Formats: sequence, C-alpha cells, structure tokens
Amino acid sequence: MNRLDELRGPMPSHPHDARAIAALAANPGCARRGLMDAAGVDKDRTARHLGFPAPFGQSQFAITRGNVFEALVKENGCAELLRLLRELLGLPIDQVGYQDVESVGSHLRHSHTRALIDRAARESDGTAVFYDHPLFSLEIAGHTSYLEPDVVAFQLGGRFRIVEIKSFGLVDGQAEPSMVAAAARQAAVYVLALRTLMADLGHDPERVSHDVVLVCPENFANRPTAALVDVRKQLAVLKRQLARMTRVDRLLEGLPPDLTFDLVPDQDGVPTRPADELAGALRQVPARYAPDCLSTCDMCMFCRDEARRSGSTDLLGRQIRDQLGGVSRMTEALGLAEGTLQPAEGQEEIARLLRLADRLREEALN
Repeated sequence: MNRLDELRGPMPSHPHDARAIAALAANPGCARRGLMDAAGVDKDRTARHLGFPAPFGQSQFAITRGNVFEALVKENGCAELLRLLRELLGLPIDQVGYQDVESVGSHLRHSHTRALIDRAARESDGTAVFYDHPLFSLEIAGHTSYLEPDVVAFQLGGRFRIVEIKSFGLVDGQAEPSMVAAAARQAAVYVLALRTLMADLGHDPERVSHDVVLVCPENFANRPTAALVDVRKQLAVLKRQLARMTRVDRLLEGLPPDLTFDLVPDQDGVPTRPADELAGALRQVPARYAPDCLSTCDMCMFCRDEARRSGSTDLLGRQIRDQLGGVSRMTEALGLAEGTLQPAEGQEEIARLLRLADRLREEALN
C-alpha cells in the first residue's frame, strides 16, 4: 500500500471527474484539496462525517432526469445527436459509426480509447464516428487521473469534438449563465485530456476543436437542442492553473507518518472515527479557502469554519487576499488600517492602502 492509499484508508478510491479537476485547478494553492483528491478521498462523505456538508449537490430527481435525457440523446447509436450535429454544423452525412468504449470492460477502456483515437486520426478518410464512454487520462500535479466522462467524442475526417450532454434547459436559446459556465469548465477538461492524448500519440492536438457541442433540453420539453460553446478561455485558465499546482510527492513530504484521513468504517461502511480526531488530521494539511469554494468544493464549509476561527484574510476572497500579501489575519489587517499596528518591513505600501481604504469607508458612511 502506498502513502496515498494509507491516507485514504480501506475505502475505495473516489475517482476524479471533470468537475473536480476544474474546481481543483481553480484553487491550485490548496494543498488540502490537492492531497485529498490525489488520495481519492471521498470529500463529500468526509465533510458530512465532520458535520459540515456542502451547500450544493444534485437531487436524486435531477440525477434521474439527467440520465433519462442522456439516454434519449444517445439511443439508436446516437441518432438524435446526429440530427442535431447535421443542423448545427451543416454536416453532409446521413449516418455515422458508433463505438461504445465501455463495452470492452473497465480495465481495457483507457488502452482501447487510445487505439480508437489513434486509428481515427491516422485514417482521416472522411468517415464519421461517435465514441461513447471514452476513458481519458490527465496528469494532475504529478499524479495521473483517469476521467470517465458521460460525453461523446465525435470524429469526422480527422477532426474531433467533445459533446457535453446536460439536463438544464435552454429557454428561448438562453440558459442559466452559471450552469453554462460550469459546463464550459468541465468540457475544457475533456478537451485538454483529448488534446494531450493526441499529442502523446504523435498527432496535432489542434485537431481537437475548442468549440464544444453543448446538448440540452429545449424550452420546457425533453426535446434536445444543441449549441456551440467556445472553451478557449477556460482551456487557457485550466492549463495555467494546472502548471502552478504543487506536485503530490512534495505535498507528501513532511507529513507525519501516521497521518491518515481514514474514516474507519464499520462492516456496513458507516464511518466510526471521531469527528474531532479526523478534523485534527485534516488541519495538519494547509487549506487555501476562498468564498468561491462554496460552489465548487465539498470541504468548503469545514474550511470556512476553520478560516473564521483563525480570523484568516482568506475570507475576503483570493483577489483581496493576494493584494494583502503577507497579511494573513483580519486583526492584523484592521490594525494596519486603523494605524494601531506598525507595519513590518515590506508592509508599508499595504498599510498605506489599507489606511486609504479605511478613510474612504469612513467618508462614505458619514
């Protein structure tokens, strides 16, 4: 058993998905999340056991609705999806091939995906193929993560596209901006993983389009409709943030040899480890909380409570926290702003800006 397995304990490894990788890349400085994700720790289960469940998550009704809609889009070899693509992209094709990569078994899916993509890229004979349930890999901080997307990779004449199927509605051609943004971030992870695979196989990664096909229900019916979403911006942010992440082996250095996030489940899988003991173990790995975590990370409520107790400037958000430089406590920031605390060497400019902000606040209130 390696060190990451020891951290997780006997629970099965919780795999990365595109949502998790997008959230991790949005906060690359968080060692706690990076380590928990690398070890495959179920953060939702951990947060619930600690008494700090996340304020988000899909209902069972929404999950069922999503599965039904995805099955509708993919039935009969993706016939409905082909109709949408003909209309959206102006494709002069009547039918396409269909490959269900999942049919080969979980242990062969990654190598089978590689072989299929390689063959399609080499042949480039104008034929069109849908690849359902492909398995991609992506290196995250020196640790290989395997993505099991509920998406389709569509290939025509050597050009590849990611098709993202979501169950939120497009009403009069518009959808909830936050949902579209989240879908774009997740789709960017798949685009990057497929481009990485293409490069690894010796093909031009730019043959994977940055225009993702987003398929959603139209208006209030279950009839699918499709739109193109340009994810170049999300790709650039994702690559930049992944490059900034600390490697897992460096995160493991210096950890106490007996440190574990094990929930100590009983024979029925119910966690039995005292919550205070688990919380103490987690606090030995630094977090980098920000208000944005409240919509992306299962551990957000635990880390927010920790930041409140310590009076951390993390509560102010990443932009303000970064502008404050080495000022890590709210009491220190307030002391510098009010002039009751003398700035340390290198804090003079920060102190001046804080005093200015405090004076402007007073003027606005009076």
